[in-house]
Amino acid sequence: MKLLVVTTEPITAEQLRAAVPNDVDPADAEVLVIAPALHRSVLHFWLSDADEAIAKAEAVRRETVDELDSAGVPAASDTGESDPMTAITDTLETFAADRIVLFTHRDDRQRYREDVDAHEVEDRLGIPVDHALLSR
Repeated sequence: MKLLVVTTEPITAEQLRAAVPNDVDPADAEVLVIAPALHRSVLHFWLSDADEAIAKAEAVRRETVDELDSAGVPAASDTGESDPMTAITDTLETFAADRIVLFTHRDDRQRYREDVDAHEVEDRLGIPVDHALLSR
């Protein structure tokens, strides 16, 4: 099983396990974490202020991998484009995921372009998508 985890905040192994069906054990999967470089707002996006977004994505991917590894879930990671759908499709070119796990904030806390729809991703790509809300 290859799991593509797309997250905008660091997650724990418990959060990952809760987001996938009971018959999927992340510890037995090949896990790749992608952290999209999301901008805080449309203004930051249009001003091409990408440094903050990239730094945030780097921190998210690093903290997530550290947390997963320490809980017995080996994972690799990378940062992704500022559009989560583009980050997913780019990643699928080299990582043939069997399942996608999408972590986002609830609507009132989302960053610019974080509003990717899990059903749309699944319909477009033909890969099962699990969606979980972040508490941060």
